[in-house]
Amino acid sequence: MLAADPDAVAAPVPDALSRSLLAWKQVAGPVEPFLQSVNRALAQQVQEFDPEIAGYAEYALAAQGKQLRPVLVALSAGACDRANDAHVLAAVIIEMVHLATLAHDDVMDEAQIRRGRPTLAANWGNEISVLLGDCLFAHALKLAASFPTPEICRAVAAATHTVCSGEILQTQRRKNFELTRGEYFKVLTMKTGELFALSCELGAFLSRANSGERSALRRFGLAIGTAYQVYDDCMDLFGNEAKAGKSLGTDLAKGKLTLPMIIAMEQATDAEREQFQALVQDWDAAHLPLVLRWLRKYEALAGSRESVHIYLQSARESLTALPESESRAGLAGLTEYLARQADALG
Repeated sequence: MLAADPDAVAAPVPDALSRSLLAWKQVAGPVEPFLQSVNRALAQQVQEFDPEIAGYAEYALAAQGKQLRPVLVALSAGACDRANDAHVLAAVIIEMVHLATLAHDDVMDEAQIRRGRPTLAANWGNEISVLLGDCLFAHALKLAASFPTPEICRAVAAATHTVCSGEILQTQRRKNFELTRGEYFKVLTMKTGELFALSCELGAFLSRANSGERSALRRFGLAIGTAYQVYDDCMDLFGNEAKAGKSLGTDLAKGKLTLPMIIAMEQATDAEREQFQALVQDWDAAHLPLVLRWLRKYEALAGSRESVHIYLQSARESLTALPESESRAGLAGLTEYLARQADALG
């Protein structure tokens, strides 16, 4: 056996965030030129806003995260043919709709941090944030109408309608302690899954995919989008704010019952249910340790992870309808990435 060198310096062990970024680069790396084109096109859209509000728009449009939806547009395009300028414009439109929803979400959730920096509302107040979100929605539809076919604009408008309807349903169901899994997943499919599905569907449509391929990619988007939202809901309870780059704990503060709470409520005693309801009705951040102990007792995180994996498996199965390609492998890799992220929680 070789003797260890006493003067050797041990290689640094990458932390969880570094490993996550490395894994994401492996997924998104092949479409990086496409993402750069999307970023440039988004930056150019700032010029389309009135000069006096362009600064707000620039701040909102620069808040790029992992760009999951543009990645889905590119990979879905590649699974059927290859991405082109039309796909870049479609990705810009979808990202603008997504950023508009975030501007509104942060107002409703009173979130202070988004993607590692102050939210629009934290910087300029709720009124500016809501109105800018409205402008982003409207501008996205204006861009969608620039396509020679009305199908793009129709699809974007329908998806935006579905997303906003899902948000309304979620708001209606705050502090509904009888919320079922079925009702919960319906909201997730609408408010998150729909934009993922639109990304995949438009990527395929603009590559002139056949109806079977478009349908398969839409199913993939709905499934992985729903899985992602379950993961995000778990992150709000079990995650790390520095790693997440956004305010956490907002769901309980707003009385939103997410899957971990639903799982625990299904198994809890009557006394525990009453205690939990009392804590949420009069929520204080100091209540969180007690709630987390209760969630651990009923293995709510493990149960939620199981749902993530079920949806991801459904997403993988939908890919069997597509021809084998590097992009199809990239879509499958995206499901594996999200599975690892979910397994790392807690």
